[in-house]
Amino acid sequence: MQQVKKVVVAGGGTAGWVAAAALSKRLQGLIEVVLIESEEIGTVGVGESTIPPVQLFHNLLGIDEQEFMKATDATFKLAISFENWGQTGDQYFHPFGVTGKGSFLTDFQHYYLHGLTLGVDAPFGDYCYELQAAKQHKFGKTDKSNINYAYHLDAGRYARFLRKFSEDLGAVRIEGKIAQVQQHVNGDIRSLVLESGQEITGDLFIDCTGFRALLIEQTLKTGYDHWDHWLPCNKAVVVQTEPGPNIHPYTRAIAHDSGWQWKIPLQHRGGNGLVYASDYLSDEKAKQRLLDGLEAPALFEPRVLSYQTGRRKKFWNKNCVAIGLSSGFIEPLESTSIFLFMSGIIRLLRLFPFNGVTPALMDEYNQQSITEVEKIRDFIILHYHQTERSDSPFWDYCRTMSIPDTLAHRIELFKESAHAFQTGDEMFRLESWSHVMLGQRLRPNSYHQLVAALNQGELSRHLHSIRETINAAVDRLPSHRDFLRQYCPSTIS
Repeated sequence: MQQVKKVVVAGGGTAGWVAAAALSKRLQGLIEVVLIESEEIGTVGVGESTIPPVQLFHNLLGIDEQEFMKATDATFKLAISFENWGQTGDQYFHPFGVTGKGSFLTDFQHYYLHGLTLGVDAPFGDYCYELQAAKQHKFGKTDKSNINYAYHLDAGRYARFLRKFSEDLGAVRIEGKIAQVQQHVNGDIRSLVLESGQEITGDLFIDCTGFRALLIEQTLKTGYDHWDHWLPCNKAVVVQTEPGPNIHPYTRAIAHDSGWQWKIPLQHRGGNGLVYASDYLSDEKAKQRLLDGLEAPALFEPRVLSYQTGRRKKFWNKNCVAIGLSSGFIEPLESTSIFLFMSGIIRLLRLFPFNGVTPALMDEYNQQSITEVEKIRDFIILHYHQTERSDSPFWDYCRTMSIPDTLAHRIELFKESAHAFQTGDEMFRLESWSHVMLGQRLRPNSYHQLVAALNQGELSRHLHSIRETINAAVDRLPSHRDFLRQYCPSTIS
């Protein structure tokens, strides 16, 4: 069995340099890391929004937050604002923090729903610190505060930041286009041959070649499970703009009649994209709709990206592991792409095949990866399916389409009795499910009767106390812009 002493990362961009950074930092002195990329091959480079586990990845690598934020034009992100999803004109937030205070036996949404029957009609979001801070465009961090957040960032700058980080740790970058993939007799990848004729051998290969999936699919024929029957959007048109008037600490996701549009504030520019299903909207109309909705002048002509939702049948096949878009793609709605890059490489570090690739390692890696991505998939499908919109053929399809049994079970459980849950191997908290379900007009028929043991006065005081504590804490926060000005003083005016 071939020991793994040399790892070759095929492809750069965010995924490639995330992989190289993690390998170089955590396995320094144990393996050699080589990354191949070509300046001629562009990257998607529009991953501008993240979720909180990015902080864990940075902590694992010892990355200084202020240095990272200055290098990547980053801002803080506390939530996503969903507009026009349940019905046109609706708005709700999916925040990152804890919502309310439940008990060991009864989650908070049951207290909230019981409160509604007793006349305590404050919105569900009033019980979340991060959501209230987001709505007021505030942000702050102190030793005594515990605020849950992610980042908006420039993906191109992030890749360059991680490249320097990796090279400083000994990773070697080789410039060139991969022209040929050489295999051993048993089908394992032996080497990558560049157009220049240079041949790079390795023991383990990381496929970060994006949608081309040069190693995992074009070479190893791994196969792909398509999800377009559940996630019909298959294109995005993107453009960057001059900075807008506000640096709000949340992403905006604004539904339209054939998909949705994102708006993301960075320090020195805005990120904008319109996601759509090509069966319902043409590229030209999508471009025009994007341009019509901009809040600041565009910095370049919009470009159209195509994608296929789904996942590779195996994330690890033979001596090749797919990280990034080569492993599959859900869609950008909940900003999970960069998280999945990081999760994939951390999983590989935990199961690293120092003594050689074995079926047991591959099977465990693949099962964990499939479980993770399919639970995220279900959460994304929820946004499209749980709607009352009937104003376009697109929304008619989404509202009436068949959905995975796993998601149908979650919806029915919440509809019947307000129960939401989070297993140990999934990304989104039970509160995330509750915010989206309630925000998109799913009203439970009942709730846990344990909360009915509280009399009206006790419950009212409990709910009022939570809201008052949150409001007092938010009042003490500086504005998001002021905090950035203090935290990244050389980069924001």
